[in-house]
Amino acid sequence: MVLPSLDTLRGFVAAARLLNFGQAARSVALTPAAFGQRIKQLEEQVGAPLFSRTTRSVRLTEAGMALLPHAERCLATAEEGMRAARGHTGPTPMELTLGTRQELGVSWLLPQLESLATERPWLQLHVYFGSGSDLLLRVRTLEIDAAITSTRFSDPKLDAIRLHTEAYAFVGAAKLLRKSALRRDADASRHTMLDASADLPLFRYWRDAKGGGDRLRFGRYTYLGSIAAIHHRVLEGAGVAVLPEYLVRKDLAAGRLVPVFPRVPLLDDYFRFVFRRDDPRRAVFESLAASLLEAPLT
Repeated sequence: MVLPSLDTLRGFVAAARLLNFGQAARSVALTPAAFGQRIKQLEEQVGAPLFSRTTRSVRLTEAGMALLPHAERCLATAEEGMRAARGHTGPTPMELTLGTRQELGVSWLLPQLESLATERPWLQLHVYFGSGSDLLLRVRTLEIDAAITSTRFSDPKLDAIRLHTEAYAFVGAAKLLRKSALRRDADASRHTMLDASADLPLFRYWRDAKGGGDRLRFGRYTYLGSIAAIHHRVLEGAGVAVLPEYLVRKDLAAGRLVPVFPRVPLLDDYFRFVFRRDDPRRAVFESLAASLLEAPLT
């Protein structure tokens, strides 16, 4: 068996991370033609296509996703060997992209970046904002390294470390509920339910709770795609919604929002630090998750 060179693996990893052959070629100082030829030779050695390419996109194939963690491990081992031979000690420099939803990232993750960098000067962290299903897909296809999300999954290629519990509250703007009360089931017909999508992933924390159920028939449903957008519209009085308790805590204390059907104890969930099961950097992810758990949700 003819094994690929480290330069070939380095080019493959660059293409897998950037998903852009032109940018990947520049990152390893090759012309696009030379870079394309190198990837073609690697695919011939593997015996399967590593990328699915169209005029608009580049995606890793199953063979490419299977090869990537091993290629990264091989390059990391080679680099560690050279550092040891030169007398350098300490972890190998690393870059990671963490994905999360916007309101959690702005309120909780971004304030921790400085302390995480101080504890790990060898680690460069980047942040990607997206929705739950988008984040899981990007982790699976290796477009981001890990995600922090409360979205549940059953994908056998993914693994997760449990983080903070996420409690929820069913709320509406005080000004809206003064104008049109929502105390009885029949009152729901005069209100708009705001949620992320048509399957009501947030409202289910009330609907599936003891005392909840499918008894409310809202006059309108509006889907906004992100929790940050829902929070904004609820404060404007555009509808009622189930939102994370940490996000609306100050609004409830200030009286801007008030609970709806407060006697129903909503279900809760928890945040997950999600990564690929075959990712060789599990120890790094476990360390990051432990540090993130030290900061309360705000």
